[in-house]
Amino acid sequence: MSVLRRLTPLLAVVAFVLAATPVLAEMIYHRGNTGEPETLDLHKTSTIYESNILRDLYEGLVIYDAKGKVIPGVAESWSVNDDGTRYTFTLRANARWSNGDPVTAEDFVYSFQRIMTPETGAKYATVLYPIKNAEKINKGEIKPAMIGVTAKDKLTLDIELEAPTPYFLELLTHQTGLPVHKGSIDKHGNDFVRPGNMVSNGAYKLAEFVPNSHVKSVRNPEFHGNDTVKIDAVYYYPTEDRGAALRRFQAGELHSNNDAPTEQMKWMRENLGQQFRVAPYLGTYYYAVKTDKKPFDDARIRQALSMVIDREFLATEIWGGSMVPGYSLVPPGIGNYGDPAYADYKGQDMLDREDRATALLKEAGFGPDNPLKLELRYNTSENHKNTAVAIADMWKPLNVEVSLLNTDVKTHYARLRDKGDFDVARAGWIGDYSDPQNFLFLVESDNPGFNYANYANPEFDALMDKAAAETDLAARAKILFDAETIFMRDLPYIPLLYYGSLSMVSDKLKGWEDNLQNVHATRWMSIE
Repeated sequence: MSVLRRLTPLLAVVAFVLAATPVLAEMIYHRGNTGEPETLDLHKTSTIYESNILRDLYEGLVIYDAKGKVIPGVAESWSVNDDGTRYTFTLRANARWSNGDPVTAEDFVYSFQRIMTPETGAKYATVLYPIKNAEKINKGEIKPAMIGVTAKDKLTLDIELEAPTPYFLELLTHQTGLPVHKGSIDKHGNDFVRPGNMVSNGAYKLAEFVPNSHVKSVRNPEFHGNDTVKIDAVYYYPTEDRGAALRRFQAGELHSNNDAPTEQMKWMRENLGQQFRVAPYLGTYYYAVKTDKKPFDDARIRQALSMVIDREFLATEIWGGSMVPGYSLVPPGIGNYGDPAYADYKGQDMLDREDRATALLKEAGFGPDNPLKLELRYNTSENHKNTAVAIADMWKPLNVEVSLLNTDVKTHYARLRDKGDFDVARAGWIGDYSDPQNFLFLVESDNPGFNYANYANPEFDALMDKAAAETDLAARAKILFDAETIFMRDLPYIPLLYYGSLSMVSDKLKGWEDNLQNVHATRWMSIE
């Protein structure tokens, strides 16, 4: 009998088994993301909508695990010198870009240089100012090559700091610490972010970006941890309309959404059960006031507007108990700090606050015969609209006439970042790391990307500089408290609420862990 004749029955059996074995379907995650990304250039992004996607596409030296704890990423280990000013990272030998190139220490040197180069236009570059010479480079004073980041060899990276920075490792989990692929940028320029051009080093790689529809990413087979990744593809949908997102979630079109319509809190608690998640979140919801525009350059006006806002009403009636009344920029419970510098009217009777506010406006030249007129801007969301309407009503007893204007999230934040004209505008800040500096730095005069109010106070700036140089944590906390006290006196931002994270999470989605940072990388999850 020939070899072929002997193999034929065996091949027939194999063919039958293969035909009878069901092909496993792709595990696809449909993920609501509350906003359209303005860009996927990780050095030019500034919102959580973008970071949620970038966290899947790229991996930094360190990352957050499912519970929001810092763990090794590209770096498998690291050491710190005795005075806390030099970190040495050892990179994984099997870290790869999605095109198969090895991830090296030089990739991180290039990336840190690129984000600090003024021509890059990175709005978030200030986050990395603790790195030696980073601020001077970003201000165009010295060359990018002088940054305190050095590749000792292909797998060893040194980062030198200006001063000890207790939150530095957590800072590196931010998108500013992610690496970019130099070859792709050299070849495609700004178009390196397009599907087909983008080379990333995370658990996923970019497949599609359809504006106003979705972003799609698929598993990156070159990722060093690919064998532990369960979900094959992710669709991120911009879900600015929270009510519509709820309906899509109910219909099974979304496995999760990272926000929810607060006007339906009671219904969601009663009908969604454990699929509706409310968790503590490190963030502050506030109104920015343009301090370099008359009459809003008068701190008495800003104080008066703030005093009469009933934050308890907002938290319970507008936000359904998902927020906490906020009387400081820095949220309570943050690391490396004590109690924040609360407004002195916290706990005062509202009638007394209205009397004080009326007197302040009168001093500033406003009253029944000369009403203060302002435009209040907010980005599209029923939650933000309801908040704005309620606050406009709270300002009526002061004879403040309010016109409301809403735009989509990209337009709204572009206006704020690019110094467009406004009077008062809704904004919010989610801490990138648990330290008061990450909130107070927002209004440093040399932070153009996030100082929406155009606030400039040399006394405040000097305290922030002093805190940056202070190595004693207790002394540093006192300096930052003094800076926040000045902030609360000048009120370039009116703090309103401390965030809670709201999420809709399907029972089919496994591995989602509530955490203070509200970070949920797809690589930790699966779908049943």
